[in-house]
Amino acid sequence: MIKSELIQQIADDNPHLFQRDVERIVSTVFDEITAALSRGDRVELRGFGAFSVKTREARLGRNPRTGESVPVPEKVVPFFKTGKDLRERMNKEPAG
Repeated sequence: MIKSELIQQIADDNPHLFQRDVERIVSTVFDEITAALSRGDRVELRGFGAFSVKTREARLGRNPRTGESVPVPEKVVPFFKTGKDLRERMNKEPAG
């Protein structure tokens, strides 16, 4: 599912909301998650999962084309850990 499909699904499920308002809500939620991660904060959505940031140490990498060693600087990357409810729903046996 992409962002526009999410917005459309929420708008379809909530006919009392204008689509432009749903777009603003979804964008605001994503912007706030992004801002929190930029600050190094953790964002937890109970039952869904938690977003956090991890630091990858500087290392010596390899250029796959030439085989030459290349220094890779330290960087901060987003990390997502699934919540218990989501994990259970993903691993639930299908009925039948």
